Amino acid sequence: MSTAATTRGLPGAGAQIGVRRIPRWALSFVVVGIWIAVWAMTKGQDTLPLPGLGKTELHDSISQWKSDLIAGRDDNVAMQITGSVADRLEAVGTWLRELVSQPAYPRPVPQIGWFGVVAIAGWVGFALAGWRIALLVLGSFLAFGYLGYWEDSMDTLIITFFAVLVALVIGLPLAVLMAKSGRAAAVMTPVLDLLQTMPSFNYLLPVFLFFGLGIPGAVVATIIYCAPPVIRIAAHGIQSVSATTVEATDSLGQTRWQRLRKVELPMAKSTIVVGINQTTLAALSMVIIGGFINAPGLGLPVLEALTQQQTGDAFVSGLCIVIMAIMLDRTTTAASLHGEKLARSRTDRSRRHRWIVLAVTGVAALVCVYFSRLYSALAEFPESSIGPSFASRVQSFADWFTSTFDTWTTWVKDAVSATLLNPLQSLIAESPWYVTGVALALLALVLAGRGPAVITVVCLAGMYLTDLWHDAMITLTMTLVGTLIVMIFALVIGVSMARHPRLDLVVRPVLDAAQVMPAFVYLIPTLLLFGPTRFTAIVAGVIYAAPIAVKLVADGISRVSPTTVEAAKSSGSTPWQVISKVQLPMARGNVVLAANQVLLYVLSMVVIGGLVGAGALGYDSVLGFSQSEYFGKGIAAAICIVLLGVMLDRIARGAVDRQQRVTDPIAGLASTK
Repeated sequence: MSTAATTRGLPGAGAQIGVRRIPRWALSFVVVGIWIAVWAMTKGQDTLPLPGLGKTELHDSISQWKSDLIAGRDDNVAMQITGSVADRLEAVGTWLRELVSQPAYPRPVPQIGWFGVVAIAGWVGFALAGWRIALLVLGSFLAFGYLGYWEDSMDTLIITFFAVLVALVIGLPLAVLMAKSGRAAAVMTPVLDLLQTMPSFNYLLPVFLFFGLGIPGAVVATIIYCAPPVIRIAAHGIQSVSATTVEATDSLGQTRWQRLRKVELPMAKSTIVVGINQTTLAALSMVIIGGFINAPGLGLPVLEALTQQQTGDAFVSGLCIVIMAIMLDRTTTAASLHGEKLARSRTDRSRRHRWIVLAVTGVAALVCVYFSRLYSALAEFPESSIGPSFASRVQSFADWFTSTFDTWTTWVKDAVSATLLNPLQSLIAESPWYVTGVALALLALVLAGRGPAVITVVCLAGMYLTDLWHDAMITLTMTLVGTLIVMIFALVIGVSMARHPRLDLVVRPVLDAAQVMPAFVYLIPTLLLFGPTRFTAIVAGVIYAAPIAVKLVADGISRVSPTTVEAAKSSGSTPWQVISKVQLPMARGNVVLAANQVLLYVLSMVVIGGLVGAGALGYDSVLGFSQSEYFGKGIAAAICIVLLGVMLDRIARGAVDRQQRVTDPIAGLASTK
């Protein structure tokens, strides 16, 4: 009996067929088709363009508000409070820098020389995670010095650790509150959503206004940016503690504080350490971007090299960032595993032996600190030709590569621009603003539902009111093109990884390493390949977002039931049919979730790409930093970027929610055979 006959024979089948709806993809094509038809008749009308150096009354009024705020700093309570906080942060940061990286006058060198810093860092790595991590830390610190960026690397670590410490002091109590109180979770969740949706670049302008340049602004921006991961992940870990365990402790008469301290926090320790890991990496990424507000550290030499198109210098300083990211990631991850290992194997003898080893190595580290204060050779890292020589060779290679393959890279750039980027930008940015707005709202309604559609309308209205509609649409175009390229790449590689375990073993470590690198680093190789253009920012966004997308797709395909796959194969399905009609449909939730994450990753990278010729909102933001008279335009661009991120996030999340109701595709497969 055929599938159709079986369906007709079922009770109520007629009613089901009677209420069948038009597929969402078909409705989306209808909306886009009508949009294209209207665009063809109205192209170039009411697009609201604003030249790169153009301003509006709104932008001037924001700049004037900033000037008035600064002029009245002595009479403004909020500015006095933030100014006082900034002064204290500056004092603490200066003290820490004089301790390990900058001359502590009247001493011509820091209080602790490089030899002592390396010894202490190695001892901390050993205490937290064992000998292997200690060697990794020692090698990393020596690499910072021999590459010629010792002081900048120490400054980066100072701000990173300082911000992480404050973020943990604030974030862990909030995580407990969020886990224990439904009301607190209801209030904090949308705030955390907003903070994690905003590109990191957006934190700088408002922080710069209230806390100033340098260390204070960088520390505050980093705290705000890196706190959400540990709050969310730690709260999830506490909530995930077994209810049976909690009830058992309650039956013993424990108080809430005892239950939290002796049961819930210890059982959630591994999850909390994951949160600390993510917070540390987020902090490092933000500290690097803090170079835009003159924060000391590796961000400054990278920024200077990029603006001057010195690929060699940018590569070497970027290499230090990569080494630092890997060191921090491996140390925080290994610390959790090492702690669990010690807890399982701990005896009185092993505990005593561990304390003896720690004491002896600790004394040795203190001796190194003492000698680093006595001898100048151990206080100031010796000059090395390794970094400059390496930079020179990289620059020579970059010049050779550019002259040799310029024709090919230009062809790739022009081909993608002509076939994909330019047509889509023409449709989105060259349609009348009201046509684009209605089309985007309808697409949000079709793909994600009423709630996201309402949020889309609100966000689009906000973009219109910022007087940066045209730039916002160009940024949206670059984000969508980058997302499309990433998803194609993720589907191909992710499916291959899921179907070939050996390939997964090779590729996944590379993806893990790529995920820990700050976004800023990806501009360096793409600038070498394609020069300062909008395509450079898109390619950097593709590289930045690809690891998370590939892993989500691979994990989604891997979770498809082997029984379901075997059933499809036994029915005579080809490998392509198994992939397209079984595995991908059943992994749609992961695929759409990957698209959600990719949209936000690419958006954040495209914004940073304003530094290398991407234009649009990224350029407007950079302009707000570099020239005070354009501060208002920079703030308007930052608001626009936030609205764009919220809009894309809500549409993607709504699509994810709709995809949670997935039916078994085997029946559909059988009906096609």
